[in-house]
Amino acid sequence: MKHIIKQKEPQAFSEWKAQANENWEPSYAELSGSTKQEDKQALMAEQGYICCYCERPLTQNDSHIEHFNPQFALDVNPLDYTNMLCSCQKQLKKGEPRHCGNLKGDWFDEKMLVSPLDPSCEKRFAYMGDGGISPGKEDDQGALQTIENLGLDIPKLRDLRAKAIEPFMNEDLTDEELSSFVSGYLQLSNTGKFGEFYTTILYIFGGLAGA
Repeated sequence: MKHIIKQKEPQAFSEWKAQANENWEPSYAELSGSTKQEDKQALMAEQGYICCYCERPLTQNDSHIEHFNPQFALDVNPLDYTNMLCSCQKQLKKGEPRHCGNLKGDWFDEKMLVSPLDPSCEKRFAYMGDGGISPGKEDDQGALQTIENLGLDIPKLRDLRAKAIEPFMNEDLTDEELSSFVSGYLQLSNTGKFGEFYTTILYIFGGLAGA
């Protein structure tokens, strides 16, 4: 889970909400069209186009706006941009396992759910060479609950993380080449994207690049 630094909400979204009057109150159910797309695009961009939970690459067709604190909670404003993230899995394909926001649903426990908005979130998890994920500290029950309730250690995600790790295990790479490879991977691309499973690579290989 990579730390996400929230940015200012899109101007179109602010202007749409500002149209509220005695006859109309904006609601998330009515958020649609280009305004909703701009919101989603802004969320993907501030995350470097990786899922807020598992860090798979995000695309318009395989992602959805995620309310970290569920939008139907009584104390939540569904149109609060600071509570919005972008998660993978817009619509499940037949036989595809649920994970991330799709599996999380309305689960929220302030003490047990690790937030990608928390600067310390990256240190709450440990990653293995086989693609597995576990709490960074053995007694971190919040990290353990987050892994279980978001499905972050399901076989599908373990396999995908293992494939992301594999190129870095190439024995033909010199130490210098590997260091350069890791350094490049951990940089934001010129198109504003982070490499998939960023924190997995950072955790396992970051020391080689001085990260």
